[in-house]
Amino acid sequence: MNDTQPPRAPGRRLAFPVSRASELLSEVLDALDQVIVGKRAELSLVLAGVVAGGHVLIEDLPGLGKTLAARTLAATLGLDFRRAQFTPDLLPSDLTGSSIYRPDAGRWEFQPGPVFTGLLLADEINRTPAKTQAALLEAMQERQVTIDGTTHTLPAPFHVIATANPIEHEGTYPLPEAQLDRFLLRLSFGYPSAEEEWEVVRRRFQRRRDEPQVDAVMDAAVLTAVQDAVEDVHVSDEVGRYIVALVTGTREHEHCLAGASPRGSLALAGIARAWALLQGREYVTPQDVKHCAVPALAHRVTLRPELWLAQVTAAQVVVEVVSSTTVPDTVPRATTTEQR
Repeated sequence: MNDTQPPRAPGRRLAFPVSRASELLSEVLDALDQVIVGKRAELSLVLAGVVAGGHVLIEDLPGLGKTLAARTLAATLGLDFRRAQFTPDLLPSDLTGSSIYRPDAGRWEFQPGPVFTGLLLADEINRTPAKTQAALLEAMQERQVTIDGTTHTLPAPFHVIATANPIEHEGTYPLPEAQLDRFLLRLSFGYPSAEEEWEVVRRRFQRRRDEPQVDAVMDAAVLTAVQDAVEDVHVSDEVGRYIVALVTGTREHEHCLAGASPRGSLALAGIARAWALLQGREYVTPQDVKHCAVPALAHRVTLRPELWLAQVTAAQVVVEVVSSTTVPDTVPRATTTEQR
């Protein structure tokens, strides 16, 4: 991994051009493919969410590889990994940490919780009460926690991959829309095909153990440099206005009680830039925006209550908005370098 790092002066951060950052991300996806079968498209979105500096919510059935995907992603990115199982009796301090008195030292010492890591898997986030959910979401937003009046900064980079079971409702505490908005994107993996499922079983036989192993492609410093490269991905005025038009369209749709906020525009722009980086481009196209629209916007839309019986979903609304919004005819290929 050392040969991936360009020379740098002491105390300065790494810097990667878009092309090199894209190559590294392709290596990460190739490594993930060795462990997770048939989910490269979904994993690409999860990776784009991390590269864009955000957090990801995976809403899916049990046993479809959510935990394995999070653990493997952390390993390939060279990040420390912690898993927190959310339960009804989980307290905020169980996540953030607490102060413990040390009689031998005669003082209180802070004992960090699982949020002090590079990538946290918040497993079944909808099974814990609102107070604990709020503690995690505050850490996600502020990148810090305050315990007994003292502020503790979380590691950088810090990302959360949260999971939720969409079919079990007894004993759950669904995330309010305002808290869902803190996740950059929401997606699901879905069932594998029969061939993909057999490949999962075959690989288990081949490796002769339950847990697969994967090598790190980068480390925290390199990931930070790749995240910085997202800022070099250009969004033209036409594409920017197209993003805003899509978000505005969710507010005006007849099925919506409330559409996406301006945070939705920022989120869609950020994930589209990261997606373009994964494709090796220094500019965002309308197709990038359309590809990311549903995972970036659907969880930010509140439908009218009476539509529940009609089985209308927020994803369907976003798809309708995308199909009815005029796409820019041309995309200037100016990059930040050319603009200088």
